[in-house]
Amino acid sequence: MARKYELKRRAIRQDATRQKIVSAAVDLHCSVGPMRTSILAIAERAGVERPTVYRHFPTLDALHDASAARFRAANPFPDPGLWSEIADPEARPRRGLSEIYEFFDRLAPALWNILRDIEDTPSLQRIWAEHAADWDRMRETLAVPFNGSGVRRDRLDAALRHAVDFFAWRASRRHGLSNDDIVDLMAGMVRGL
Repeated sequence: MARKYELKRRAIRQDATRQKIVSAAVDLHCSVGPMRTSILAIAERAGVERPTVYRHFPTLDALHDASAARFRAANPFPDPGLWSEIADPEARPRRGLSEIYEFFDRLAPALWNILRDIEDTPSLQRIWAEHAADWDRMRETLAVPFNGSGVRRDRLDAALRHAVDFFAWRASRRHGLSNDDIVDLMAGMVRGL
């Protein structure tokens, strides 16, 4: 019985160490970006040695996957299912874009560091690709109230891709626009199609 108890305590300690490592990685990825985060920095922030990080995460992919999962669990994407209830082609994009821009605003420094590195690093693009379906669902939900096919539909899709793009939102904010201004701008662009 004592052996079983000791194994359970050891497993709990190992899980706690793993969670500290993941938390440290998320903190660093958010503050400096994944590509500027070293294993040594993660180990120091987690209060462990470098070999301990490698023992829990033998590859960078495993560490990045765990970090992305933790970040996503703590910061869920806006839910486009709620927008489906809005039939009005003016109101639906405004509601959806408002929620997306609130998400961007709340997480802007972290998203900048993470997405900048993902955009520039092919090995990290796999992580974002796993979330692309969520962004596609948001974009498709925003497009439902609009009719069109062929070139018009292609332009609508391009406009909505731009409207939900973090870097487009960030550029607009850097030019002094508020989230409401950006919603007006993007909704107007989509409506104009």
